[in-house]
Amino acid sequence: MVATVLKLRYRVLGNTLARRPWQLVGFILSSLWGLGVLGGLVAGFIALAVFQDLEAATVVAVLGGSLLILGWLVGPIIIAGVDSTVDATRLAPFPLTRRQVMLALAGTGLTGIPGIVTTIAALATLIVWARWPLAAVIAVPAVLAGVLTCVLASRLMAELSGGMGGRRSREIIGTAVLIVLIMTGPILTGIVALLDQAGGDLWTRLQQAADILAWTPLGAAWAVAPSVAAGDAWAALTSAGIAIATLVVLWVVWDRVLEAAVSSPRQRATRAVAAGKLGLFGVMPTGGVGATWARSLSAWLRDPRYLRQLIVIPLFPVLFAFTGGTDGFMFLVSPVLAALVMAAVGYADVSFDGTAFGTTLATGISGRADRLGRLLGAACVGIPLIVLIAVATAVFSGGAAHLPAVLGASLGVLLAGYGACAVSSALIVTPVPSPGDSPFKSTPGQNSIMGLLVFVVWAVVLVLSLPAIVPAIVNAVTGEQMWGWIALAAGVVFGAVVVVVGILVGGRTLERTGPDLLVRIKSFPT
Repeated sequence: MVATVLKLRYRVLGNTLARRPWQLVGFILSSLWGLGVLGGLVAGFIALAVFQDLEAATVVAVLGGSLLILGWLVGPIIIAGVDSTVDATRLAPFPLTRRQVMLALAGTGLTGIPGIVTTIAALATLIVWARWPLAAVIAVPAVLAGVLTCVLASRLMAELSGGMGGRRSREIIGTAVLIVLIMTGPILTGIVALLDQAGGDLWTRLQQAADILAWTPLGAAWAVAPSVAAGDAWAALTSAGIAIATLVVLWVVWDRVLEAAVSSPRQRATRAVAAGKLGLFGVMPTGGVGATWARSLSAWLRDPRYLRQLIVIPLFPVLFAFTGGTDGFMFLVSPVLAALVMAAVGYADVSFDGTAFGTTLATGISGRADRLGRLLGAACVGIPLIVLIAVATAVFSGGAAHLPAVLGASLGVLLAGYGACAVSSALIVTPVPSPGDSPFKSTPGQNSIMGLLVFVVWAVVLVLSLPAIVPAIVNAVTGEQMWGWIALAAGVVFGAVVVVVGILVGGRTLERTGPDLLVRIKSFPT
């Protein structure tokens, strides 16, 4: 059965490559890249076996194997849909048991290019243990267990991020990984700080990390052979037990996930709502402005594409706190940078509506009402968030005297951004991810030219917010309180003027360009 599935998989792959020359070129290049990586690894293993001792071999094997499993674990989230030729959903209609489906999926994972490269690279580590024959023999099943851990972990994570729980599961997992990637710097800084407390140079820290990982599911399989080479039978048995237990747990959890994913029909999440309860639409004023306001605020509070911005923006002060400390200049001005990012979120706001923008046009709502409603929805979350960040950074940095200047510059940038985006989103539409897509998935139709438009919007925002930024800079240089209050007043007053002008100009522009925007949205590839 597994052989039949693999034959079908490779037949589909061959037919696809035959019909698509550029995909064939990509396949060849990826294969050559894999061969190059293998060549470099083999050369490194030979050098390690000849010139280094057991201690160095142990550190390289455990750390390298742990990173390998971690890469397989995170890969399905970052690179969504790499190989969907054979998956549980496609095999569900066939008379296969769940065990047969799991064997087939594991087989396809092992026989793909990443699986083949990983298997050969893992077996190539036997070169390192050539001086310890017993360790080399034990290393064969141990490293194969490590490879199988890679495949099972990858399949489990792929199912969790794309199958079980459906769209909401993908959104939560993708957002969590995005946050972890953004916080990689602070996390590594914290790990280095902990190792610094233990003392020692870089090599000592790597040894400490390898010693810890050897007792975890990430490094247990790769620590068996080094323990045998060192003559530590107890450590070898313990690592082998952890590796086997990891495989069993992955298999059992994957089995449960597949059962939930393929044995019941996919259903949309529903929620019972009492009659007459309209949510935000029942709270906001009636009319075009109120309806657009409620719809915009609902998107900011529920659409993951907006929510990711709200989650990521407060991380700016945290990043600068780790890199420069809470008494650093960048930590103090981080609210201004957060406001700049927040201001550009809606530069192509209509794009997030998709083809549903046609219903907006069909209602006959005025362009000015649409611009004002969208702006109010964004401001309801943006302004409180930026004010909170500005106050928090001023308190933690001990620079409360600079709070009016920082707050004025931040609000000036944010309000200028709202005014600029009220016009830009009436002119610009760009392909955007679907609501349930992974944040790492490439968007069809997106290109570098469209990506550069956000920088144009940022440049306009910075120019429009100069009346608030300049006094804030003077306050930072001279320390005079008066300039801080001037920055705050200029940010609020001039920012409000930019908002009003943006609503008027953007509304008039939208009434003229609305149908064309809808046509361009419909032409985007899916």
